[in-house]
Amino acid sequence: MTEKLEDILAEDLAVFFCGINPGLKAAATGHHFMGRSNRFWRTLHLAGFTPHEVQPENDRTILQYQCGLTTVVERPTARADQLSADEFRAAAARFESKITCYAPRFVAFLGKAAYGALTGQREIAWGLQPQKLGDSAVWVLPNPSGRNLAFTLDQLVEAYRQLRLASVNPG
Repeated sequence: MTEKLEDILAEDLAVFFCGINPGLKAAATGHHFMGRSNRFWRTLHLAGFTPHEVQPENDRTILQYQCGLTTVVERPTARADQLSADEFRAAAARFESKITCYAPRFVAFLGKAAYGALTGQREIAWGLQPQKLGDSAVWVLPNPSGRNLAFTLDQLVEAYRQLRLASVNPG
């Protein structure tokens, strides 16, 4: 039996943070970004999205800060590279309809992999993307996974802070 990690979404939010897919621990516990080495919650706080570092067990409180959490592919894996291109293609319509239904101001992909798989793009810049997803602006952020050693915590915070500034200063 595969556990499923539930989305934490609502209408009229500033940002949906979109992970590639749930990690095994997140799916088993029912809480987003549960991995001990995952830097998501610390990065979110240091970038100004939350007034304190949210504990993964309290992930639902992210709604209070105008943010939501979802994944592109629902199937949990130990590593994102265990997903196939077919799984991304199969998830695309469901994911896009979720974004259209809830209409956040920004959809923030955590890493280039999921956004690239959904759009077919190979060259993706960090930050704001030229294309929208429904009525939502798209932003690509470095993945906060502890496996992503290409980015220091300071670099993650700076990248996320740029989205935070854009999300509180529309236009």
